[in-house]
Amino acid sequence: MRLIAAFVLLGLLGLGISGCGSKQFTQGNYDDLSEDRLLDDKFNESDMRQIADTMVKSLTESLVIREAKKPPVVLVTLVKNRSQEHIDMKSMTDKIKVTLIKSGRFKFTEKENREEMAGETEYQEQSGYVDSASARKKGRQIGAQYFLTGEITDRVQEVGSKKYVYYKCTFNLVNIESGILEWADEKEIRKYYTKKSVGF
Repeated sequence: MRLIAAFVLLGLLGLGISGCGSKQFTQGNYDDLSEDRLLDDKFNESDMRQIADTMVKSLTESLVIREAKKPPVVLVTLVKNRSQEHIDMKSMTDKIKVTLIKSGRFKFTEKENREEMAGETEYQEQSGYVDSASARKKGRQIGAQYFLTGEITDRVQEVGSKKYVYYKCTFNLVNIESGILEWADEKEIRKYYTKKSVGF
């Protein structure tokens, strides 16, 4: 009888220990990307979307773009991170670029792939394997008219149990030929969080 009771007790202890152990996420659902989710106090995809939407709307409605007779060719440079956080600036830059392309008001030249494009052009012209009638020729690329640059900064303040996080993202459109700043705008985001004690 004592042996049975001991086994029962061990079984109950095992269940208790397994219940207190680490848990895993085993079931999920697709989330609505249009909804804002402030799960922590870090820069998130909602912040990125707000910045992209605001900057694209401002730029497409600017005088320099509205008066353009045809879509200007723009070279987008990597957005600079001047904040204290680690932010995926490649994703931020791509988000801006994709949103601008979808507007139909711009054309873009690609800086990242220049070496690959130059190598492919040389191959088509010089290798002898490509029909000369279809080979791409040097000197026919379209030069960019504008640089689109941007940077993000932040400021964090903690007051009592509240934490305020402030971001400012500034973008500039620079005429490459003249060096004149043709357009600039900024988007500000401020979020606050309340610190709560977590009990066991």
